[in-house]
Amino acid sequence: MLAIRLVKTAMVASTALFALLVAYNNVADYNTNYQFVRHTLSMDTVFPDNALRGRAITSPTLWALAYWAIILTEAVTGLVLAFATVRLIGAWRSPAVAFNAAKQYVVIGVGLGFLLWFTGFMVIGGEWFQMWQSRTWNGQQAAFRFYLTLLAVGIFVSLKDGELD
Repeated sequence: MLAIRLVKTAMVASTALFALLVAYNNVADYNTNYQFVRHTLSMDTVFPDNALRGRAITSPTLWALAYWAIILTEAVTGLVLAFATVRLIGAWRSPAVAFNAAKQYVVIGVGLGFLLWFTGFMVIGGEWFQMWQSRTWNGQQAAFRFYLTLLAVGIFVSLKDGELD
């Protein structure tokens, strides 16, 4: 059914736009989320008696490198998903095997975004740097929404498409 292919493509385009907009916003308003990274990595807002504070990174150079790694990953995620959108558009009316093959870049983009927002923010930020203890600098809820959306889109898009009627 063509409608399903169109919806899948629109969903991938939306996730591409999201990731690219997040990357752009982090460059355009650099300091706002740089402070987020700084506080998370320095662990200066976790519980005062936290025994894991020895994990803290207090180097401004490392904060900046970590932040640029995040921005770069967001941008690459968005670009891969944008490329996936173009591939899906090109295969809209193609045989099912061609449309299904075009989905490989969706999986790559979704996987990259999942690595960033789950592994980066939930595992490393949330657990390693104990971000969950911060009242101000806790990005776990936002990251959860991001990676769950990516997973939902990835699962839906990955469902096999049949031939058009």
